[in-house]
Amino acid sequence: MKKSVVVGMSGGVDSSVAALILKQQGYDVTGLFMQNWEENDDSGACTAESDFADVRRVCGMLDIPYYTVNFAKQYYDRVFTYFLAEYKAGRTPNPDVLCNREIKFGPFREYAATLGADYIATGHYCGIEHCGGRHRLLKAKDAGKDQTYFLNQVRESQLANVLFPLANLDKKEVRAIAEQNELATAEKKDSTGICFIGERNFRKFLQNYLPAQNGEIRTLNGKTVGEHIGLMYYTIGQRKGLNLGGTRGEEGRWFVVKKDLQNNILYVSHGDETPLYSAACTATELNFIGFEPPAAFECTAKFRYRQPEQKVWVKIEGGKMQIEFSERQRAVTEGQYAVLYLGSQCLGGGVIDTVVY
Repeated sequence: MKKSVVVGMSGGVDSSVAALILKQQGYDVTGLFMQNWEENDDSGACTAESDFADVRRVCGMLDIPYYTVNFAKQYYDRVFTYFLAEYKAGRTPNPDVLCNREIKFGPFREYAATLGADYIATGHYCGIEHCGGRHRLLKAKDAGKDQTYFLNQVRESQLANVLFPLANLDKKEVRAIAEQNELATAEKKDSTGICFIGERNFRKFLQNYLPAQNGEIRTLNGKTVGEHIGLMYYTIGQRKGLNLGGTRGEEGRWFVVKKDLQNNILYVSHGDETPLYSAACTATELNFIGFEPPAAFECTAKFRYRQPEQKVWVKIEGGKMQIEFSERQRAVTEGQYAVLYLGSQCLGGGVIDTVVY
């Protein structure tokens, strides 16, 4: 008897090819489209409608059944409220990381079980190894598309009976497979940014939910050089949107180095990037995947998605992780994730709580 798998389908090329591969491998495949947000974009169009239309077309071509399920309430309660609270606290969250744990490998798994699925699958670029009742998260073949960073908070138990069909493919191969099989999404552009914001202006979107308070922009020596429109709109290392182009200073560009939430002051530097470099950080909300961490160990880490892995030393005590950097790191940001690696394995990670300069 065929094993059944429910594939999370977004209307993009990756999940479309994941469904195709699983069908070719002999699985009984069902597509499931998740609607996690119920708001139109700036043009008044609901992007979920067009994405679901692409899911219908692909599933029709593959001759597989499909369903749609609305997780908008769960998303708002479990992800979006956290997103707003972190921005209100002056931090820079990554809701896509939380979405994986709280939605894609939470309610999605549960819904798939009601359909009688033996497995669930997604179009993530990552690998997985199931052995002896443990589940290890592995990096994808395509290092440039590897998405283990975004899965660092998924519980190990949530990875049981999970398949990642794109683990050994790079993006060009995925596009080629879609074209060869004439899938409707073969040439569809990849989505970018936070899923519920899409292509909209971020500041304009956030203003709908959090009141902004203008304040001073100062240099580290206390000189006022401008006015900010709300600390939540800025992140450490940011260069664009400061509106300080005509202000005199050293050669180079202005960039954000610190946020003083208590006094509503944004601190910037001009040309000198040394204030951005830190020696260590602490992280909380720790999650480890297929790995039992000792009290102290050496590994590599990433502090943002596109960053190459960096050599670090880790100490764990009282539910907090102290991470010391082999080389000083630029723009490590509170609210983002420190994600740990050992060779090809993603060990998990935690939320960056404090940065040590």
